[in-house]
Amino acid sequence: MIKRLRRIYRRMKDLRIRTKLSVVLVGTMLIILGVNAFMYANINRFTRQMDEIYEGNVRLNELEDALIKLQGSITGYLNTKSTDSLDDYYRSVQSYKDLLDGLETDITDNKLKMMERSIYYMSKDYLVLASDIIEAKRGRNIEKYKASYEESEKIYRYINFYITSLNSYRFRANTESYKELSSAVNYLEILSMTMLILMVIFDIFLVILVTRNITKPLHELAKAADKVAGGKLDEVGLVKVHSKDEVGVVTIAFNQMVSSIPGYLSRLREGMKKEQMLKEKEILMEANLKEAQLKYLQAQINPHFLFNTLNAGTQLAMLEHADRTYEYIQNVAAFFRYNISENDEVTLAQEIEMVDTYIYILNVRFSGEIHFIKEIEDEELLRVRLPGMILQPLVENCINYGIRNIDREGLITLSVYGVDDFICISVADNGIGMSQELIHDIMDGSYQKKKVVDDSHKGNGVGINNVLERLRLYFNDRNEVEIISAGRDQGTEIVISVPKEI
Repeated sequence: MIKRLRRIYRRMKDLRIRTKLSVVLVGTMLIILGVNAFMYANINRFTRQMDEIYEGNVRLNELEDALIKLQGSITGYLNTKSTDSLDDYYRSVQSYKDLLDGLETDITDNKLKMMERSIYYMSKDYLVLASDIIEAKRGRNIEKYKASYEESEKIYRYINFYITSLNSYRFRANTESYKELSSAVNYLEILSMTMLILMVIFDIFLVILVTRNITKPLHELAKAADKVAGGKLDEVGLVKVHSKDEVGVVTIAFNQMVSSIPGYLSRLREGMKKEQMLKEKEILMEANLKEAQLKYLQAQINPHFLFNTLNAGTQLAMLEHADRTYEYIQNVAAFFRYNISENDEVTLAQEIEMVDTYIYILNVRFSGEIHFIKEIEDEELLRVRLPGMILQPLVENCINYGIRNIDREGLITLSVYGVDDFICISVADNGIGMSQELIHDIMDGSYQKKKVVDDSHKGNGVGINNVLERLRLYFNDRNEVEIISAGRDQGTEIVISVPKEI
């Protein structure tokens, strides 16, 4: 029983607050209704029993009154022989017969029921005599109605005696039953009062239990919240979850919040550090961009003066009808214009266009020795944006450190294709290749300015390092760069993979 009560208590704790209050209210109302129904049913039962106790006496009194009235109506008719007295007689007979039908006539050994049976049958004889008396009177048979009247008087007295005796016996018996019922009513009053007191005590206990179940977790939660508000996070432990109601849900959420605050503060500090690092990277990127621009601008002191000079040269070539010279100077001007532009971000199409311009200028310079091939998988891929001055330095490295001074025809291939969510840009040459040690030094940024390339060529490597750093900063380390070379005279391929959407 105790275990069952504990299970019920635990289930009550997990109910919602609205449900708990509803259970308390409905439970209290049901208890009050049950007590009232119990008292009402018992009072009705006792009332019916008390009515039944004296119902027999009332019926006997009515029977006795009807008998007296019947005897009086017979005497009245004999004295007056009027129509009214005869009607009165018939009404008295009918009333008396109706009352006789309520008497017990079964054969039994019960004394009271035996007396009722005697009264019934004596009354039947009496009614027969009464009818004979009336008929004899109406027939003027004086002898007959006098004899019948005397006989009826005897039976009347017997019946009256039996009715009086039976009434007395019933009254004594009913008195004992009344005492018992009175004691039962007193017991019912005591029982009802006891149940009412117990119900009040139970209700008080239930209200205290439910309110304590609600207010205790709230009090603990309020204390913990005060500590959090005061900044005492080290003193705040996890608040105990007492139930699964609304307070329990709030407590769980509060515990999760308190547990996540240190992590949030840590992430906030890390975010501030990252923000600081991003600012530093941005500054570094701008510096690297300026460095790349300065490296490839020969007119560092006054690029606009160089522009004006080149424009004057194109106009002069056009006036002299030197078309090839005009085209060459225009390409040179476009190349320098792109280099000194203030746009830090360009499309891949603009970068490839600049490579075409650069290759044209070099082929004019070296009489078409540089062979260049473009392989574009999809023109839509050229819409991706990336930092300026990325491809031209790579192509320049292919020319200076890959195909320059080889004993075969040099070839540079630029390929653009998509792989999953990345756009791959490949710049490959068929030159002298690179050692794995050199590739490793370039990728980890330890390549020095005067490092010997394959023990036969020298270069500065600034272009590649600058490109790698600016790509990393621009794409926030979401890009990939791979340098592939199978060895000496096997050529070199640089593959840049950038996300399709930034």
